[in-house]
Amino acid sequence: MAESVAVRADGEEQEPAGFAFEDRPRMLEGVRAYGLIMAMWVRSTMAYRASFAMTLFGDFAVTAFDFVTILLMFTHVDALGGYSLPEIALLYGLSATAFGVCDLLLGSMDRVGGRVRDGTLDTLLVRPVPVLAQVAADRFALRRLGRITQGLLVLGYALVTLDIAWTPLKMLMLPMTVIGGAAIFGAIFVAGAAFQFVAQDASEVQNSFTYGGTTLLQYPPTVFAKDLVRGVTFVVPLAFASWLPALYVLGREYPVDLPRWVAFLSPLVAAGACGLAGLAWRAGLRSYRSTGS
Repeated sequence: MAESVAVRADGEEQEPAGFAFEDRPRMLEGVRAYGLIMAMWVRSTMAYRASFAMTLFGDFAVTAFDFVTILLMFTHVDALGGYSLPEIALLYGLSATAFGVCDLLLGSMDRVGGRVRDGTLDTLLVRPVPVLAQVAADRFALRRLGRITQGLLVLGYALVTLDIAWTPLKMLMLPMTVIGGAAIFGAIFVAGAAFQFVAQDASEVQNSFTYGGTTLLQYPPTVFAKDLVRGVTFVVPLAFASWLPALYVLGREYPVDLPRWVAFLSPLVAAGACGLAGLAWRAGLRSYRSTGS
């Protein structure tokens, strides 16, 4: 049956409403689809503004307890692993903000395992939209802005309190760290979702690297064993999302013997991690077998 196509008054064919992406590059298809789905969930959220305000404050308050824990530690000690409170606040602020941005954009990726188990992933496969965009934008939660706000407030406190000899490179390092860190966390989200095609009940494994990873980065690397520090530097490159750039800004040496310029590799590491995560996602999606339900 021929597909009906709308025609404008000037005689040109008009793209039908909904998802019609045949003439667009695949990446642009995904970006537009993500934006449309996200906008739908935002409109749904804002229909109940009082509820949104309460959940936003709740998300802010819950994440704030992480920093309150650090404050309580400093009521008993003057330094933690050789770092002062403002220095740890810088680590915390960069990590929490980067992860908050990623959690806002890709926080629904841990639902892949559930979709595989109950067969609802099939409905995503038959739509003319990249599956990754649909999964990432599913149930987009605007309340996660609370985590970003809390991270930015702690970061602001650190920058106001610390006596840093600022240079153009150090000032550039801060936004580069947040963007690169969000991309690194995003790659872990996508790779974890790809793993759920194989181990369908593995969302907690994914969360141990994402939510657990950001908690790890909120503390100085000197409090951890060097083997762990090496692992999050050379295996799962979480150190590039906070530790390495932050220590460059603070003028401190990294526990693992690395040159200071390595801190500027965060964008390259993020790009490589995203590329590997994309390959893992494609492999996982190809291995998917429908439940038949």
